[in-house]
Amino acid sequence: MMNLKPSAAEILLWLFVLNLGVAFGAGLYEHRIALPRWLDVTGAHWSAEAARQDDVGRRFWGFVTTGPLTLLTLASLYFATRATGPLRSWWLAAALVALVDRLLTFSYFIPTMVRLMQSPDTPAAVETAMRWARMNQLRHVLAGGAWLAALQALSWLRVTRGA
Repeated sequence: MMNLKPSAAEILLWLFVLNLGVAFGAGLYEHRIALPRWLDVTGAHWSAEAARQDDVGRRFWGFVTTGPLTLLTLASLYFATRATGPLRSWWLAAALVALVDRLLTFSYFIPTMVRLMQSPDTPAAVETAMRWARMNQLRHVLAGGAWLAALQALSWLRVTRGA
């Protein structure tokens, strides 16, 4: 008889996949819907007031990625190194790509946005915001890549369990 009780590692991988998917989709939403409220690229204006009103960092990202995804990424690094075969490769790839995303987030994206939220509408603020938006494209690629690799790991988890 097959053991139907999932292990801690399996639950963690499921949570990692779900959180990466939410983070990826929310990042695309923010870029497409919220960012244009803050940064008018056609008129070259930055609205710190609109960014502060939305305050997506404290209202959303802190609950979804800042803490949870960071912890899931670190735990995934631990569990992925203990897995074997293709499951290990895909899970480790997902965790490493997510780790790069987390490092960029904490070293560049969060501090830059905190500064921008206090910046007046100056050419320097507009340039910084435009650079942040361009760099954010890289973050979408990283989050999407990590999510796809984690989904692939999840499919290998089913193979290793004999499903």
